[in-house]
Amino acid sequence: MRLALPSGGLDRYTSPSQRTRVATEAWAESNLFCPICPSPHLEPSGANTPAVDFTCPRCASLFQLKSKSGPFTTKIVDAAYAAMRAAILEDRTPNLFALHYQPGDWKVHNLFLVPRFAFPLTAIEKRNPLGPRARRAGWIGCNILLDRIPADARIPIVLDGAPQPPAAVRARYRQLTPFAKLAVEKRGWTLDVLNVVRSLGRDEFSLADVYAFERDLARLHPGNRHVRDKIRQQLQILRKMEILEFLGHGRYRLL
Repeated sequence: MRLALPSGGLDRYTSPSQRTRVATEAWAESNLFCPICPSPHLEPSGANTPAVDFTCPRCASLFQLKSKSGPFTTKIVDAAYAAMRAAILEDRTPNLFALHYQPGDWKVHNLFLVPRFAFPLTAIEKRNPLGPRARRAGWIGCNILLDRIPADARIPIVLDGAPQPPAAVRARYRQLTPFAKLAVEKRGWTLDVLNVVRSLGRDEFSLADVYAFERDLARLHPGNRHVRDKIRQQLQILRKMEILEFLGHGRYRLL
């Protein structure tokens, strides 16, 4: 994997955002592999495929590419709120590549993947409508809140300038595929509880530690009055996925 972005032919574009889009998409076409199957490359999607930039020629998985001239910290600006929400509910969200490049050396510094099944509705933030003078007045976009997506589901492909082995990337993806088998609502709960567990910052924890986030989870899921029951159910699911181990007496360990 070469980390330098292509620069040839970019002088024909006057907009910096156009130059970035052309360069990062060309880099991705030459360097990205499929994280799901053994395919060593991805193919650009057609012009009439909104929110999909690349397709795997072997397994037909769909991918979207977001690029930024700096690290992704708390959020990623995305497209229309209603469209993203519908995509999650209908289980047709594409996998997302988030690419961080530096304008100074024109190289890829970080790149991570969020699997298509790792977007809980609680990670989608509704933006304010565009003002009356905007070209698309009234249009409502959204942000993807990265701190609402478990660290497990942000799979590094390039980390601080170091490409990660494709086998390791695919192994991380495979570990998460049980989430794809869950119904969308249950999946959202399970991702949110896993995010709480990861936020504790330690390998061993107690049921009481997770109960301490009961109000936070209730705010994320206002239609559910049995939050503690839901917490226990999601911990059981995470055990079956072999993400957690039950130690007995209300204690757990991350695997």
